[in-house]
Amino acid sequence: MPARNVTLNLIGTLRTPHTTLDNIPVQPVGGKQVEGVAELYPELAAGLTDLDGFSHAILLFHLHEMKPGYELTPTPFMDDRPHGVFATRSPRRPAAIGLSTVRIKRVEGHCLHFEGADMLDGSPLIDIKPFFRHVDNQPDAVSGWLEDKAPDIAEHHRSDARFI
Repeated sequence: MPARNVTLNLIGTLRTPHTTLDNIPVQPVGGKQVEGVAELYPELAAGLTDLDGFSHAILLFHLHEMKPGYELTPTPFMDDRPHGVFATRSPRRPAAIGLSTVRIKRVEGHCLHFEGADMLDGSPLIDIKPFFRHVDNQPDAVSGWLEDKAPDIAEHHRSDARFI
């Protein structure tokens, strides 16, 4: 049987204006004007070399303030009926990892400044990956239960008591 737990090395901390879980944008598009900073540990600063040549980056982080446990069929913020957790971006997940694609503003020293902050201040940063336009975009992608929703649905939703 494969291991059920892994140890991850954190690379830093996310700084955002969101100090409570209440009323946070549920996707980066809902916080596209909200600025944040990925503060890497200073000894990792060289790892940011050339990232400023990209327009976007993918941030992976720990959802460290979620209440314990998870829900396998949550009702997500953008719908009124339950779906399997792996068909949602619900923050109450078996592996409490968040993912956000953000717009890079600039790199300064060991800090990545970005727009699209939809995460809690102090979130432990797991990794940063560059967004590759020709690889990460999928023009023929289908969005499952979200297909019939308005294309801008994520821009208007904020977190609520469901996951606090």
